[in-house]
Amino acid sequence: MEKVILLRYGEIHLKGLNRGFFEKFLIENIKKAISFSGATIKKIAGRYVVCDFNEENQEQIIEKLQKVFGLHSLSVALKLKTDIDEIKKFCAELVLNNGTFKVVVRRADKRFPIKSMEFAKELGGLILDNNPNLKVDVHTPEVEVKVDIREDGWTYISFQDIMCFGGMPVGTAGKGMLLLSGGIDSPVASFYMAKRGMIINAVHFYSFPYTSLQAKEKVIRLAKKMSEFCGHINLHFISFTKVQEEINRLCDNNYMIILMRRIMMRIAQKLSRKVGANAIITGENLGQVASQTIESITATNAVVSMPVFRPLIGFDKVEIIEVAKKIGTYDISIEPFEDCCTVFLPKKPVTRPKIEDVLEQEKKLDIEKLISQCLESCELIKI
Repeated sequence: MEKVILLRYGEIHLKGLNRGFFEKFLIENIKKAISFSGATIKKIAGRYVVCDFNEENQEQIIEKLQKVFGLHSLSVALKLKTDIDEIKKFCAELVLNNGTFKVVVRRADKRFPIKSMEFAKELGGLILDNNPNLKVDVHTPEVEVKVDIREDGWTYISFQDIMCFGGMPVGTAGKGMLLLSGGIDSPVASFYMAKRGMIINAVHFYSFPYTSLQAKEKVIRLAKKMSEFCGHINLHFISFTKVQEEINRLCDNNYMIILMRRIMMRIAQKLSRKVGANAIITGENLGQVASQTIESITATNAVVSMPVFRPLIGFDKVEIIEVAKKIGTYDISIEPFEDCCTVFLPKKPVTRPKIEDVLEQEKKLDIEKLISQCLESCELIKI
């Protein structure tokens, strides 16, 4: 008898002839996630099995696997040869805590001679004989004894399903460029886009000396936490100080935010084309701040020709915070180190900008020169 970890994938089941494409990325991502453990991965029909691992690493392996997008759930299981007498012997000797239970048999191997319901009743009777204080509850049992009879000639017995995040394997949906601030929203946006299979690149705009070096370190730590879900991240740092100083010096300060955002989007598009990204990703949600009205979003979209994904557009702040806490970015995001968006803030920012007024303000700036200077300052950190 061998202890293994049984992995189940979800949405990939819906794929047709191209399922192999998605499975290729999934298995590679699984291997990367648990490469530290020395474990081996075996594919069986509809499942993956993690074998040959040190039980001291079991909890760490499970924690890593839960963050692999594409996996629906996993279970620590005992692997037995598919033999009626051997399975019965295991159940007859099984000792469970007092309470309620049920047996669930999944007979993926239709060559197995006893039907699932019939075998479940028989195994349940054997467990009751050895555990007289147990009771059967087929609706809300405290323990489910799951007997998974697979086509590979082995049966996997488990007692708990540990849920994963589902989604699609990272790498199956192209590459995106995330506008990563030091706040709560953008890391959550990256989580949702990576969950749909997108590789995440990121760009952060800083305004030293108006913002501290601690703010930069904060963003690096955010990216490292994101990488637990997203995998490898290329993080680009762009100095935005000159842009803000020029807007503050030459333009109506009430247009500071919308002008900044339009220049950021232009830079993000240039970076995207350089690294082969197919879309820009932001953490915007409709109506949260001045730059996130429909008019402001329209004005920022107008300067780029590639898709802009806003996965949080319909979320409220409470929902975003809940996800941030769940993925571990919240405590870093709320550290009091300001990003460039807090510098030169206007007292009355324009919330419903008219495009002709925005263009009139932009005439006061040498935008191409500013963008060129920003790109020359780019520093790449591989996370």
